[in-house]
Formats: sequence, structure tokens, C-alpha cells
Amino acid sequence: MIPSSFDYVAPTSVDQAVAALAEAGEDAKILAGGQSLLPVLRLRLSSPSALVDLGRIGELRGVREDGDSIVIGAMTTYYDVIRNPLVHEHALLLVEAGRTVADPQIRHRGTLGGALAHADPAGDLCAPALALDATLTVAGTAGRRTIPVADFFEGYYTTTMRPDEILVDVRIPKHTGWEARYEKFNTVAEAWSIVGVAATIQVDGGTIRQARVALTNMGSVPVRARGVEDALVGKAADPESIRAAAEHAAEGTEPVTDGNADAEYRTHLARVLTRRAVATAVGV
Repeated sequence: MIPSSFDYVAPTSVDQAVAALAEAGEDAKILAGGQSLLPVLRLRLSSPSALVDLGRIGELRGVREDGDSIVIGAMTTYYDVIRNPLVHEHALLLVEAGRTVADPQIRHRGTLGGALAHADPAGDLCAPALALDATLTVAGTAGRRTIPVADFFEGYYTTTMRPDEILVDVRIPKHTGWEARYEKFNTVAEAWSIVGVAATIQVDGGTIRQARVALTNMGSVPVRARGVEDALVGKAADPESIRAAAEHAAEGTEPVTDGNADAEYRTHLARVLTRRAVATAVGV
């Protein structure tokens, strides 16, 4: 199938993009990497009045340091995130998760901002952003504002961005020296996660000093595994402590039953993958 007709706008600045989006109205769609939007358009599951293509806005790409944080432009591709030395040094969890996304073609086209704004509960970059305590900058007709990632996701494919806003960048506090691992389970290679676990851990002298763990596809939004984090901090980085902490993984989650797995199986996967993620991160 082919998409229905729409207007196409390719602005070269954030201000132009905001103006174009406001002019086009609520039926407009933003085109970032296109990995999720284009298939939907081809199937005519969405028929927007206009597409606002962000691909020509240079300020939306790249990674830079800003004090105690790194800032990643919303149009930075998975591939560029994965290979960027600043991300490797200060936000290793994004590298770990980005490597698991689909295939090389998608990783060269898909963007970090597009993944977060799409808010697919099975998407592999949302939980890592949550675990890393990211803050998102959005721009709209009323100006720019920042949104803590914990307040950004509202539900299935829904965020707190307004219809006239676009995602500009993602600010991540430096987790320098933290170990990280992203574990996902899927039944088909390069597919979405049935369950995923994002873990980043700070270890000092064999003791876990800080821990951040978030879950993919265990509810309508990514979920912090607070029980796991609390159980890990102050404990030895050994298999017994990790196994005990992982038993708290599904607390506060609302896994669904669908054609891929039932809720009980997802709960089991959350515990198993949490144990694997933390153990692999700390090297035990």
C-alpha cells in the first residue's frame, strides 16, 4: 500500500519546525528517523494532514558535554549514540541498549528522540533513559521547557508533550565509571522486547554503592525497579545478593497478556533478566 496524500515541510531550524507544526494543526506528524512512522503511513493506519521533517535541522544532532551532564540532540541516530566516546564514558547504558535495537539499517536511521517521543512500551531506549534520570527539552509555541523523564511518559504511545511541541535534546547526568547492561528477551531476532531490563551500577571496593534499574514492556510506560535498587545498595556485588535483589523486579509493575506472552511469564522474565543484567554489569 502507499500513504494517503499529505503536505510536506522540511524546516532548517527548531523555530521553523515549531511554526510549521503549529500551522499544520493537530493532524500533523513529525518525521524523525521514520522507523516507526513510515510503516504506519504505508498501511494507512495514520493519515496526517502534513509531515514536518526534522532531518535538515543540524542543531538537533550530536553529543556534547555540559558540566555534570551530556546532552544528546534528539535527531542523533542510534548508530551515532552507540559509537560516541562521550556516551561510552558517561552513559554506557545507552550504548548497551542501542546495540540491541533492530538491525544496522534501523540503527543508522532511527533516532534517540524519535524513540522517546514515540513512547512504545516495548521500545528499548525508554527504560535506559529512565534509569539514567534523563531530562528532556521540548520546544513549542510557548517557548522551551524541560521535562524529567519520569514525568514524560503517560501511557501507550503517549507523552506529556503538547501537540505543538518537538523534542530538542536529551540531557543525561554523567554516570562516569558506572557499569551497565541491557538484557532483553524476544522470540525473533531483531524484534521488539517482550521484556527488557536496563541496569547501571556503581561499584566501589566490591560493594554496590548506587544502582539504577528500569524495565521495558512491564506496563504501559517504562518502570523503575525501586525494590531492586534498594535491595542492591550497600550489598556485596556477588551472585547471592543480586539473586535476592532480583526477586523484587516485578513489584509495582502491570504486565499485560498478549500474543507474545502472558503476564505471569513476563513477571518471571523480569526477575530472570534483572539478575542477568546486574550480574553481567558487575562482572559476576
